[in-house]
Amino acid sequence: MAEPSTTVVAVAATATVGTASLLLDVDANALIGAFAGATLFVLSAREVSIWMRLLYLIISLAVGYMLAPEITSNTFIQESGVAGFLGGLLCVTLSQPILKHAEGLDISNLIKGFKK
Repeated sequence: MAEPSTTVVAVAATATVGTASLLLDVDANALIGAFAGATLFVLSAREVSIWMRLLYLIISLAVGYMLAPEITSNTFIQESGVAGFLGGLLCVTLSQPILKHAEGLDISNLIKGFKK
């Protein structure tokens, strides 16, 4: 059984996405696809806290929605819902290894290398 706080967050997020999809100039397919992709990622991220998962949900939803037109224009995918799903699912998934790698970089050596 899910925790009550998790259920409340899920219901609130679904209601927000549903309401936002009714607004003018919003691609409802891309928004719902991005929400589905973000939700799938968040549900599979068990090793992080609930607050980090909520933050990942918001980031994945926003970036997935913004990536949908780029994905449809630069790939064979034509449906904005599928593009939003892929964007929402992959944006945090692909950026996490990059962030972990960037944590180990020594910026001072990198700057010295550019000054030469």
